[in-house]
Amino acid sequence: METILAYLLLAAGFYLLLKGADLLVKGASSLAKLINVPEIVIGLTIVAFGTSMPEFIVNVFSSIGGHSEIVFGNIIGSNIFNVLLILGVAGLIYPISMGKDGLWPDFLFSLAAPLLFFVLANDSLFFGRAENILSRLDGILLLALFLLFMHYTVRLAKSAKKQNMDGISSYTMPATIFYIVIGLGALIYGGKLVVDSSVLIVRSLGVSEKLIALTIIAGGTSLPELATSAVAACKKRFAIALGNIIGSNVFNILFILGISAIIRPAAYAAILNIDTYIMACSIILLFGIFFMHKAQKLNRAEAFLLLLGYAAYLYYLIGRG
Repeated sequence: METILAYLLLAAGFYLLLKGADLLVKGASSLAKLINVPEIVIGLTIVAFGTSMPEFIVNVFSSIGGHSEIVFGNIIGSNIFNVLLILGVAGLIYPISMGKDGLWPDFLFSLAAPLLFFVLANDSLFFGRAENILSRLDGILLLALFLLFMHYTVRLAKSAKKQNMDGISSYTMPATIFYIVIGLGALIYGGKLVVDSSVLIVRSLGVSEKLIALTIIAGGTSLPELATSAVAACKKRFAIALGNIIGSNVFNILFILGISAIIRPAAYAAILNIDTYIMACSIILLFGIFFMHKAQKLNRAEAFLLLLGYAAYLYYLIGRG
């Protein structure tokens, strides 16, 4: 009976994710048109922050409870899931264009974040200490870089040229805010239902907490990003699809891990360095694909390559146990 209920909750969670993503994309596009800022700015901020709320909630409670494997596994796994699987799925739905201006500064931030985290978390490797701890000071440093990212995003909004908003539906400001809030609420609650029901199902199979964190919890908390980017790709709102992923990855490492470390310093297992390498390499691969084309696009063949990369990563995780 409990297993049947878990599957029903799983189905309900997926429905809320899809409905919430549709409302969020609709509201975000309308907001960009109403206040005349690029959709990429909305994607990097409001959409990215909102869809990262499940990761934030999971990490706060994991930090309070002292579950360091979930604290790190959730974020690292989510970021890999975001780039390889989510953009892979979005690119299969419709080839994604980066736009005329490109995203070089965003790329630098999305690569600098895991590199800084790698150095701060590996105390024994870089500072000769007995154990690896992401300390409160480390958390403050991560938050400092996050504030720099936000400063850049604000400047991007102020300096942006007037963009073509043809084809984007606009609503009144109250209706726009309503769509965004209800969409985010449905995404967060839907993601919680999916995670809770998935953990119930998977635990009956008997697997480790680390594996659950890197796969089920990481994938589950990233379902809002998946639903949002997939729906954005269907609607050809590529700036939202891309900004959502880039912003979420930066937000996950710099803000969520920063807050997690301040709440409670967490012990970092060196075996996670392999996953951190994969996280950084996935970002380099993604932007390498974009910038090797003059049109700066992710086509379906390359999107499929990203999906193959995630399948290979899952195979490695299952083998590692």
